Amino acid sequence: MTEQSVSPRIYYAVFGTLVFLTLLTTGVAYIDLGILNPIVAFTIAVCKASLVVLFFMHVWYRGRLAWIFLGAGVLWLAFLIAFTLSDVMTRGWIPVSPPWVAGVSGPGGPSP
Repeated sequence: MTEQSVSPRIYYAVFGTLVFLTLLTTGVAYIDLGILNPIVAFTIAVCKASLVVLFFMHVWYRGRLAWIFLGAGVLWLAFLIAFTLSDVMTRGWIPVSPPWVAGVSGPGGPSP
């Protein structure tokens, strides 16, 4: 199996793009976009992670097997996030009464 030679120019271009995206993330953090702030930050983070995985981890130049493992990893991460969110988002459905509700006895005995 022959090793693919990657030009340093590609690494410099990807590095420059990563630096630009990092500066963009910092700049967007100072702008009030309301509900879009986390969405924009997450989108930029996904772009940076994709560049790192594709070029610095050499997935772009590998065969189908590397892409299958990458897809399996992303699918597993999606499952973990989905199941965690399904747990967290449904916790508010079961009301828990606070201890100061009438009928709960305190240190001095039952409430009047």
